[in-house]
Parts: sequence; C-alpha cells; structure tokens
Amino acid sequence: MMSNAGPFARRRKWVRRAIASASLIGILGLAACETPQERVTNKEDRLAAAGFLVRPANTPQRQAMLSTLPPHRFLRRVHGDKVTYVYSDPLVCDCLYVGTEQAYNHYRLLMEQERIANEQEMAAEEYNDAAWNWGAWGPWGPGWGFGPGW
Repeated sequence: MMSNAGPFARRRKWVRRAIASASLIGILGLAACETPQERVTNKEDRLAAAGFLVRPANTPQRQAMLSTLPPHRFLRRVHGDKVTYVYSDPLVCDCLYVGTEQAYNHYRLLMEQERIANEQEMAAEEYNDAAWNWGAWGPWGPGWGFGPGW
C-alpha cells in the first residue's frame, strides 16, 4: 500500500515556499512604492535626527569636492583620535552630512529601532481579523508552518 505522506509533505513544502515568496514580494512591493528621492530624503531626516550636521555645497570648491565622493554612502575619516562620518547627497540636497562617531552610532540605533518597529507592525497585521475562522482551514499540527501557534 502506498503512503500518502509523500504528496502531503510536498504540498506542505510548496505552501511554505508560496507563503515565503508572497511575503518577499509584498515587502519588495512596499519598498517599490517609495521613490529613490523619497528614500534618500527619509534617510537624511534620520541623519539630522541622529545629530549629523548639513553642509551645503554652495561654493564651486565644495561642489567639486562633493562630486568626488560616492553618493549616498557613509565614509569614515580618522584624524588623530577623532572619528568623523560623512554622507554625501549630490541629488536631493546637494550637500554633505557630517557627524561624530556618537551621531553615527545614534543613526544606526534609530535604523535598528525602525527595523524592529516595522517587523512588529507586519506581525501585528498578520492576525488582525477577529472574524477569521482558522478552524475552517483544517488541523494545526506540526509542520504546517502557518496559522496560530506557528
């Protein structure tokens, strides 16, 4: 007699992959709703909140210097025992953000807190319909990979 475990195991594996793919597509879709300019602007708002100072490229010399830096990336400069971080933006504000090591660490903390808040928001959204009947979807045994108790 042939066991039905094989087809069910394959089906569960397929369902898990489908759910993972749908989640990834949803996350990427949300990120795609934001334009590159909006992403940079949001990042720069966080930089300012973390204590970075804005230095506009308002002279020809500053413009020339800004154009040599990789855009939208952090660069670290060590001078003696002083560490400085710079972030160039030639597109949105045409400026340079300058911060201390403390400001950079604060920025990283803000980003981590935002990541955690986004994960918590996504988790909260998953089970927000009290009228949903989980029992209609069958038993919740080991290996199902979704639903309450997962």
